[in-house]
Amino acid sequence: MRLLIVEDDKDLNRQLVTALEEAGYVVDSAFDGEEGHFLGDTEPYDAVVLDLGLPTLDGLSVLEKWRRDGKTMPVLILTARDRWSDKVAGIDAGADDYVAKPFHMEEVLARVRALVRRAAGHASNELTCGNVRLDLRAGRVTVDGSPIKLTSHEYRLLSYLLHHQGKVISRTELTEHLYDQDFDRDSNTVEVFVGRLRKKIGAEMIETIRGLGYRLGEARDE
Repeated sequence: MRLLIVEDDKDLNRQLVTALEEAGYVVDSAFDGEEGHFLGDTEPYDAVVLDLGLPTLDGLSVLEKWRRDGKTMPVLILTARDRWSDKVAGIDAGADDYVAKPFHMEEVLARVRALVRRAAGHASNELTCGNVRLDLRAGRVTVDGSPIKLTSHEYRLLSYLLHHQGKVISRTELTEHLYDQDFDRDSNTVEVFVGRLRKKIGAEMIETIRGLGYRLGEARDE
């Protein structure tokens, strides 16, 4: 799952990026409104963390532009604790949630998890498909109840497929959501990670739809 952080405070931006990457996300970052707007307008993000007090273009204007242009990715706004009017304006402009500064990083992580899973139609932090279970809160994957070890890329791939299980996902879409903007993207590497993941969760779980992409299947033995 791929996120965008738009925050002009360099230390806070770095802390957010580090925490979210450690939680298994791919993260791009911007430090002003114009750069943030451009990235959100041209790259496919699963969610955005957006500060309202940005240079060059304020966060509220960035959000309004995205929504006018039909961008529907979930947006979590960061606001000053004593500016309740900013919270109202942000929600009215199309934000999905907000966190007041200063905040605990765990709160941001929890709200991002909620936004991403709700956008994909899931209510729980546990995503399951057949005998495969992913605990988003703990970043833990089990097969038949036994934990398995995944690399960061394998985890991101499984997480994306589980969030969109039952849907055919193209290699291009997977590439766009598994790597940040600076990564030398090659959709052929997706095939390698799919092959590795199949060996760990069961080859029958990930179906190849010829010419279209991949689909995480429902359990077939129930």
